[in-house]
Amino acid sequence: MSRSAALAARLPLIDALKAIASQLIVLHHLAFYGPMSDAAAPLAPALFGWLTEHARVAVQVFLVIGGFLTARSLARTGAAPATPGRMLAAFGRRYRRLALPFIAAIGLAIVGAAIARAWMQHDSVPAAPGLGQLLAHALLLHDLLGQEALSAGVWYVAIDLQLFGTMLLAIWLGQRLGAPWLPVLALALASLFVFNRDARWDVAAPYFFGAYALGAFAWQARDRARIPLAAILLLAATVAALALDFRVRIAVALAVAIGLAAASRWGMLSRWPHARPIAFLGNISYSVFLVHFPVCLVVNAAFARFVGADPFANLAGIGLAWAASVAAGAFFHRRIETRFGGAAAPEAPAR
Repeated sequence: MSRSAALAARLPLIDALKAIASQLIVLHHLAFYGPMSDAAAPLAPALFGWLTEHARVAVQVFLVIGGFLTARSLARTGAAPATPGRMLAAFGRRYRRLALPFIAAIGLAIVGAAIARAWMQHDSVPAAPGLGQLLAHALLLHDLLGQEALSAGVWYVAIDLQLFGTMLLAIWLGQRLGAPWLPVLALALASLFVFNRDARWDVAAPYFFGAYALGAFAWQARDRARIPLAAILLLAATVAALALDFRVRIAVALAVAIGLAAASRWGMLSRWPHARPIAFLGNISYSVFLVHFPVCLVVNAAFARFVGADPFANLAGIGLAWAASVAAGAFFHRRIETRFGGAAAPEAPAR
């Protein structure tokens, strides 16, 4: 696909959601990690407190969008996993699109952490990695194997792959049963009522599958002539799950899914908003996610070493780190992600 065709095929509303959510994630990490936020937070304690505690809920936007785009891709390409061979091929393509840019970014994170360790001592700086830790990250098994993360938010890359594989398996099983979306619905209910209520599962796909499935069924509900029964059942079940145990993250996922379904049904998904800066930020969101933490870490270390603890100077440093993260993400997207991850590389946040 040519660059102009790829841009024409983009969905402006999804780009806007990704742009907003990805920037909130960067700001969350700037507020949560590093000495600059410690120094600057007294200037705006309410804002820093909100970014630290609540901005990470933006990850739900990416979970829902991930499920939505996966269902859309399967429907448009006819790539439903009819055979184990096709399923493994689709999973391999997903791994390549996720992992190749991710591995390059982990290299940057290792270099960034080494620079930061030379300039400051802070608990936000990862230690030098061992061989097992590197292999676990390359295989996207770091959390499942209990390995310390080499960069903030890398949990999501592994979860994205797990969710995609789980969706393929569920649809494949549904095809064998003659009801492709029935196992997806069953897994979503198990996630909403059981796994998502137990923090011990937050390193694995079952914890997040409810939000991912909400996105998939939002795509299924795009037809104005009808709403699939499974989508109605999942909507009702999500409301019931919130009544049983209210979780802001699930409420946000539900709101995003309803918004995507409504926008699809009324033709807004591909028509609004048409703004080049928003499209640009949405397009580079995965790359910004991958590289922003080492950039922020180095800026934090430089200010700790050469500037000191002045609140206003550190507030300016936070702004500098934010802008540098976007610039580095744009460069990484152009030079690494589009070359090695493919044009359809996924968009992921951090928390």
